[in-house]
Amino acid sequence: MPAPQKKLLFCLAGVLSLACALGTAVATGTQLWVRGTILCSTGALLVNASGPELRQFLGHIHYGLFSGQRLRQCGLGARPLHFSFFPDLLKIIPASIHVSVILFCTILIIFALVAAGFFMFNAFGSPYETLHGPVGLYLWSFIGCSCGCLIMILFSSEVKIHHLSEKIANFKEGSFTFKTQGEHFADCFWTILVCSLVHFLNALLIRFAGFEFPFSKAKDSGTITGAVDLMY
Repeated sequence: MPAPQKKLLFCLAGVLSLACALGTAVATGTQLWVRGTILCSTGALLVNASGPELRQFLGHIHYGLFSGQRLRQCGLGARPLHFSFFPDLLKIIPASIHVSVILFCTILIIFALVAAGFFMFNAFGSPYETLHGPVGLYLWSFIGCSCGCLIMILFSSEVKIHHLSEKIANFKEGSFTFKTQGEHFADCFWTILVCSLVHFLNALLIRFAGFEFPFSKAKDSGTITGAVDLMY
């Protein structure tokens, strides 16, 4: 592939990596990872509510990795309540999983920035063997894609397997019991999915630029020189 086209592909991959870093940073600090509805089952049972009457006992909840808000309804009007995971909810949530999600989000941001920098370096500089050249670009893209997948897997298990929304809804509720009626992942969760796909796309762009996948074929040690990965 001609050098100008390689530069264009690497610039595009660098911009996409930078966008992933910014998107992940925004998603990490936003409260739009999960949205759901919660039913005040205790209040509904007391008045034997059914049908349209259940709407008076349906509240809402949304949260992110650090904080969120729940709208509590038990037949006497809505009462909003803000909450934070640190330190309030650490005793009731799977703290190790939650901290791991935040840690992998941080790693994803860092390596997305690293990938963006090295993509630009490969486009306008003189890359050389190992971590500065195509092998390094494959590595950064693989790490970014893997971190995104781990974030989604860990957070999904925290929400679905450990019933995170229901635990939050019943936090410090002595008289009433809340049940989760429905929940779905919101924009920030899908932003992480998009970032993972973008890192996978970047790996394809590297291959499209004419560089073989690492370990795809054995190299002849007698032909390796100091300029094996030079592009220009």
